[in-house]
Amino acid sequence: MIDAAELTDNDFLRQFELKIEDELATIEYSLQDRKIFLTKLIIPESINTEGFETDFLTLVFENISERNISVVPTSPEIAKFIRKNRKYKKMLPVGIRI
Repeated sequence: MIDAAELTDNDFLRQFELKIEDELATIEYSLQDRKIFLTKLIIPESINTEGFETDFLTLVFENISERNISVVPTSPEIAKFIRKNRKYKKMLPVGIRI
């Protein structure tokens, strides 16, 4: 389901968007200097199947990684994702521990 969807970075609304079956999953963010603060994860119930959140976050983290920006997770779900996926810990700024 997520393979056919395209991740969009909506600069105006400051959120990553993934449209699936007329539903919109989003991650709100704030960009400051070379850090992106991931503040809120919103996934509609109708598309929140097992593994969807992980796939969505993986797409977002790969997008951020390509831009060489540090990630500061302020959402508990996103912090939990980083704990489970240690390869993304390197994207945290110096001094931030999860």
